Amino acid sequence: MKRTVIQIDEEKCVGCGLCISACHQDALQLIDGKARLVSDSYCDGLGKCLPKCPTGAMTLEEREAKGFEGPAPREEQSGCAGTAVQEVSQASSLQETTQFQRPVSQLRQWPIQIQLVPPNAPYLEGSHLLVAADCTAFAYANVHEDFMKNKVTVIGCPKLDSADYSERLTEILQQNNIKSITVLRMTVPCCGGMTHAVTTAMRNADVMIPWQVVTIDVDGSIKEV
Repeated sequence: MKRTVIQIDEEKCVGCGLCISACHQDALQLIDGKARLVSDSYCDGLGKCLPKCPTGAMTLEEREAKGFEGPAPREEQSGCAGTAVQEVSQASSLQETTQFQRPVSQLRQWPIQIQLVPPNAPYLEGSHLLVAADCTAFAYANVHEDFMKNKVTVIGCPKLDSADYSERLTEILQQNNIKSITVLRMTVPCCGGMTHAVTTAMRNADVMIPWQVVTIDVDGSIKEV
């Protein structure tokens, strides 16, 4: 039969997973880093996942497809009747007993890798930007509350990645009214690439906004502000 179902442009998809959480029919899964339609019969064609996609990778397409039936019951998907329900119940109980102890995540968007963040993502407009080296989140225990709170976070490692971060950061600055930039780096010399990328991006974008560099030592202490 001919009906409307989701179409995904794999080249535009960055694997953020936001569409998956928006789909109430379990029609989408993240496979090999890309969002994919599990089955035509799971897709209701309403397109509730479309607004969540930051890159415009998802569209509605009218084509030959299976009739909408909705997802299989949870126990059938797991292959063990009752097991899935039991696991969910146990997880809920654990969450209830630990939620008051668990720190609150201050992550406001996904993806966070510099090269994967779309320069035109709506969450960037008017934001305060945190440009953090990968290792800082492990060295500094309270990174969420002290640095990520009320900021859009992008991360990278100039030593491991071959990409020039300044190019993507330039695009972000050119296309958005960024209010400020905080560079969070380690004391190790290679982390100087994060600061260099930000200063180069501001120069290339011809913008000068409030910015600061915070340096974390390997013992977790702040060395420079």
